[in-house]
Amino acid sequence: MTIAVGDRIPEVDVRVIRDGAQAVIPSTEVLGSGRVVLFAVPGAFTPGCHKQHLPGFVSQAAEISAAGVDSIVCMGVNDAFVMDAWGTVQGVGDSILMVADPAADFAKAIGMEVDASGAGLGIRSQRYAMVIEDGVVTAFMPEEGGFKIEASTAECVLTSLKG
Repeated sequence: MTIAVGDRIPEVDVRVIRDGAQAVIPSTEVLGSGRVVLFAVPGAFTPGCHKQHLPGFVSQAAEISAAGVDSIVCMGVNDAFVMDAWGTVQGVGDSILMVADPAADFAKAIGMEVDASGAGLGIRSQRYAMVIEDGVVTAFMPEEGGFKIEASTAECVLTSLKG
């Protein structure tokens, strides 16, 4: 079953880099309090994610934050070191938290996993964005087919936030 508006974010272990080391944390630690924008990508450094999806959020991060967002989170089915390196290359700084879902556990828990083995990528997350308030989904923007970059862009998130 796919997550929907009104659903609570599940508690699943995800990974981040803290002080140069990998840390395993519950998803609710980064998504469960305040107003959070989460956007998920099939994979770091993949063409659409690297050239369009993440850069849009980097360039719009200040405006998203100014719309009353406490944190912006990018989640990908990669290891924490790759997500951290990708954030460095993209210049996310402190504006976007790069979170790894290495075994797609979070993607599976919300019904957004996709088998991209045919493209040599294995199980990945579909592309989507959501607004979460105190752990509850208030807006959900999944991409048709899981890979397009239309419904989950930073611009779409801003439109949703401005309501």
